[in-house]
Amino acid sequence: MKKWDVIVVGAGHAGIEASWAASKFGLSVLFLTLSLDTIGKLSCNPAVGGVSKGTLVKEVDSLGGLIAKITDRCAVGFRRLNKSKGKAVWATRAQVDRFLYQKTARSFLEEAKNIRILEAKVDEILVKNKRVVGVRTDFEEVFYGNTVIICAGTFLKSIIHIGMKSFPGGRLGELSSDELFKNIRKLGFKLKHFKTGTCARLDKRTIDFPVMIEQSPDYDVEPFSFTNNTVPDHQLSCYITHTNKKTHKIILKNLNRSPLYTGKIKATGVRYCPSLEDKIVKFSQKDRHQIFIEPEGWNSVEIYPNGISTSLPFNVQEEFIHSIKGLENAVILRPGYGIEHGLISPLQLYPTLETKSVQGLFFAGQVNGTTGYEEAAAQGLIAGVNAALKVKKKKVFILTRKQALIGVLVDDLTLKGVDEPYRMFTSRAEFRLSLRESNADIRLASLGYKLGLVSKEAYERARQRKEKIENTLKNLRTIKTTFGGKSIKMSLFEILKRPETGLDDFKQLLPPDPIDDVLKREIEINIKYEGFIKRDLMNIKQLKNMDRIKISKNIDFKKVPSLSREMVEKFDLIKPSTLGEAFRISGVTWAAIVNVYNYMRGKKGDKPSKPARLENSLP
Repeated sequence: MKKWDVIVVGAGHAGIEASWAASKFGLSVLFLTLSLDTIGKLSCNPAVGGVSKGTLVKEVDSLGGLIAKITDRCAVGFRRLNKSKGKAVWATRAQVDRFLYQKTARSFLEEAKNIRILEAKVDEILVKNKRVVGVRTDFEEVFYGNTVIICAGTFLKSIIHIGMKSFPGGRLGELSSDELFKNIRKLGFKLKHFKTGTCARLDKRTIDFPVMIEQSPDYDVEPFSFTNNTVPDHQLSCYITHTNKKTHKIILKNLNRSPLYTGKIKATGVRYCPSLEDKIVKFSQKDRHQIFIEPEGWNSVEIYPNGISTSLPFNVQEEFIHSIKGLENAVILRPGYGIEHGLISPLQLYPTLETKSVQGLFFAGQVNGTTGYEEAAAQGLIAGVNAALKVKKKKVFILTRKQALIGVLVDDLTLKGVDEPYRMFTSRAEFRLSLRESNADIRLASLGYKLGLVSKEAYERARQRKEKIENTLKNLRTIKTTFGGKSIKMSLFEILKRPETGLDDFKQLLPPDPIDDVLKREIEINIKYEGFIKRDLMNIKQLKNMDRIKISKNIDFKKVPSLSREMVEKFDLIKPSTLGEAFRISGVTWAAIVNVYNYMRGKKGDKPSKPARLENSLP
């Protein structure tokens, strides 16, 4: 009887990374999926990355993961976001070929030496003496394993809603894992449901692109994987259109047919990716909402109209889509739908993503209450690595909040839990200016190399980049020159802090060793953001003992500058008495805590207690 080292259940982004990571340790991995044809399927928009999400992708890549490599191979267009802001907050997003993505993901796993892929539906996790021993499938086959990682995505007791019609399904046309949900509950885990959804897919041959705004791709971007240097020479554009008053009127007229507004859907939805009906009701003052018309692949006629996710009936979807400029004659290929899916409370997990009650059992991905491919991939890697380390009886692998956004993600999930679908934002990270896309390999490649996940070549490249940056910064502090007509000499480091200056302005003063554009950008970030990074560290020191900082009962959170509507709602509902209590509220960001603290310091009568005695770093 064969006993597998690691059994992975689920073939989404979490399952892919978990299987790949565990196999790199030389362990035997059984990869179980409901369908071989849906490995790596992009359930929602055909895109990877974005603000903070792009950082997660590059961090996974720096630790030897796959999502960046797959994305680069399948990209049909790259965009650089936040271009109007400083280089430290630039972000990368790629449109990908949905169908090529699945094929590429599957090929990586099929070519891996230690992974066996099997199409099977898991109905039961087998546990003996509070330790996982394997799984049982729907065809009564038992597979024994030392560890099991559940990456069930949106498939645990899932219900799809299109109008007032509802039916079981993890995705449209795919089975729901009801038996596994019941089994997990029987094992004593706390479970609940969240709601997500997607939009209709349209036939591009029936869309009037010339009347829309073209959003051209960017060619001066870096690919996601640090092992890759090029982006496609030819890329596809996206297009922008908008809803209008007629669209809104159609939707408001049909709210009595919306499962979201008739109470049929009871689960909490994604705050930052609401359905169109939600946007129109909650932001009634807006006359229009933006829609991104995104290609689904090089040779596909399918188009993803990002921004009109809905669970309204099919005929209403047709009616409101035809009211939108450029979509008057659009043919729907697949309807949009809402979905309620089961998840566990991640408070039941260690930071390794192993469960606290059953040894050797791990959960990763959307089943932990997150939303997004990137968040799932990051969790999959952490679970896969730690499952492998457990089998090998080695020390666990945990990333801290200071090391990576992955550390922030896992820390938030396992210490704060989730009361709504969790999405990664840079504002959740207290060290966000240090945790950039551009330095992910410098921060993490050495850790990946020590684990055996990163090749020596990739590690050396990161090490040399780090060394070159440090040496250049050192030189810039010693080289002095006059600037701006002044007779007093200043170091190049001080001069380059000015926003209008760049390394190219002083290349004649620098050593002949060439610096490429990517490295140049990273050096300039280190110089120009030095003050902001130091200020962040000061904030951390000031706010260590947050439970000692009282919040006045009379504080009006609506008056706190830069405090988001979400944070105001949470604070008004829970009414925290200290900053420590406020920070432990699920979903509360570090930026919100700093805003409240600074407001109290500046407002008479609401000053925090003993501010001068706060020191060191976060607890």
